[in-house]
Amino acid sequence: MTTSQPIAVVGSGLAGSQAALTIARFGGRVDLYEMRPLVQTPAHRTAGAAELVCSNSLRSNQPISAPGLLKDELRMLGCDLLRVADQTAVPGGTALTVDREQFSQRVTAQLESHPNIRVCHREISEIPPESLCVLATGPLTSDALAQSIQTLTGEQNLSFHDAIAPVVDADTIDHAKVFPASRYDKGGADFLNCPMNQDEYRRFRQALLSAEGIFQREFDELSFFGCPPLEHLARQHEDTLRFGPMKPVGLRDPRTGRTSYAVVQLRQENLRSDSYNMVGFQNQLKFGEQQRVFQMIPGLENVEFMRFGQMHRNTYVRAPALLEAPLNLRAHPDVFFAGQLGGVEGYVEAMATGLVAGLNAWRRSAGLSSFIAPRCTAIGSICHYLAHAEQKEFAPVRFTFDLLPPLEGPPVRDRLQRRTRQCQRALTALTDALEEQDVALLER
Repeated sequence: MTTSQPIAVVGSGLAGSQAALTIARFGGRVDLYEMRPLVQTPAHRTAGAAELVCSNSLRSNQPISAPGLLKDELRMLGCDLLRVADQTAVPGGTALTVDREQFSQRVTAQLESHPNIRVCHREISEIPPESLCVLATGPLTSDALAQSIQTLTGEQNLSFHDAIAPVVDADTIDHAKVFPASRYDKGGADFLNCPMNQDEYRRFRQALLSAEGIFQREFDELSFFGCPPLEHLARQHEDTLRFGPMKPVGLRDPRTGRTSYAVVQLRQENLRSDSYNMVGFQNQLKFGEQQRVFQMIPGLENVEFMRFGQMHRNTYVRAPALLEAPLNLRAHPDVFFAGQLGGVEGYVEAMATGLVAGLNAWRRSAGLSSFIAPRCTAIGSICHYLAHAEQKEFAPVRFTFDLLPPLEGPPVRDRLQRRTRQCQRALTALTDALEEQDVALLER
């Protein structure tokens, strides 16, 4: 391959957008294909690139944390989307939370204005033949393209169901009944909290259990990953919600000085503070049922919903049977996978695999060897998992410290000290690898 031929990137979600921008940053030409708005999906609302369809949180921004380490590595690699996320951040405690509209708009503008990127709004129904390509069509990959992938790989795609949380109008929240605070007072008063006493919680849970769901008949056959629907959690035990999305721990009501029996958290959606996301309230209830049940929450009795929760299908390949660490197919090395379609879960993980796939697609087009992140880094451990995990039990991965190899020497029992050393080791190793493998990302 030569750099004169454009590299096809299919899908302009987080992974595809980052792959395209990475290729273009090195001088490669990109044809970026996106089927929206010609063909819309059940989860998306716009035609913009990098639309955040579930939450607007990119998880913890603290350096000594798993999401924090992954972000630090991506910043070191010059990740374009993470830079935009930092620019469009809204208050979110210790998490990196963004204004999803501004985030998408800025990424879209960068893609459309870049001289090396041609954005093509049309559906791709088969893998582009005889060309380098990055497939990043995400969890809602079209049936036609999924069939093309299955034909090429000889493997059945796996699928699971995920859900989207509701968003409410800020002006319709009863602020006399809610209180602003972050858990354990970390990050300022970045959330609105709806407190519940024991009776209110029990009535809410009973209403939730009796509410009519969209997939009621096939509920037992669905396989959930990542964000289980709220009513699914409620079925498990009477206190599951109180130890999960309605956890009151660390949220003291400043008006009473006490911790409530249960709490529903609302997270700011954008810089205008005109809408809030119901944290952890992904569900598969009918829209009318969502309104009826969720308006039982103190402070939300008259709330207006800007978006209801929804179910959507997620599709991904069995990565360990197909992919190498550079994220290309073993049997077809010109075809790369990134994002959820390639077997990762999470916004930042999608960015990371998009960057790796884009970088290695460009290096292959230029006749260079693939970049392999060290095994002890967050990015390297994700790619290693995708290439080497147990095939039979494979499920999409979100980066945790458990993916990293153990530290050398005697065991470090103090958790903070152990994680600090793991983070230091990872960042040092990544710095050395960039120099050794001649990846001059920082200068570009």
